[in-house]
Amino acid sequence: MLTISLHSLSKTMKFGQFLGANALPGDVITLAGDLGAGKTTLTQAIGQGLAVPPNCYITSPTFSLLHEYPGRLPLYHMDLYRLGDDEIYELGLEDYIYGQGVTVIEWPDRLAEIMPDNRLHIELILKSETDRVVQITAHGLNKKRIKHLNNWQEQP
Repeated sequence: MLTISLHSLSKTMKFGQFLGANALPGDVITLAGDLGAGKTTLTQAIGQGLAVPPNCYITSPTFSLLHEYPGRLPLYHMDLYRLGDDEIYELGLEDYIYGQGVTVIEWPDRLAEIMPDNRLHIELILKSETDRVVQITAHGLNKKRIKHLNNWQEQP
């Protein structure tokens, strides 16, 4: 596990932009944390790193479950907060999760058996309105890439 302190909104945005800029086709990033911890804000920054056009404002898909955005790679942003255990299997989310875009999933605990083996899991812990800690765990093939995340602050 890698722990990073993000002491400002600009640091959170820079970290997310780094994630997006270094994302590969098929990447899955799961985001966990309390309501208001910054999951959608981090997703917005990931979208910037993926070159999602500025006119495609990234919002929380709480009520629609999934938003899709164009970019260097397509961004599939899921929010599973409102889903029950049985509903997850009926929606066909696997087509996105195992597709060639970058999938960011808020409230990933709802995935149960369709949780991908290869993923980057980020737990956001809110310390104050702008200060948060992220705990990053790489699963599957992403274990080889987690060392690269230590370099995020060195990027221009």
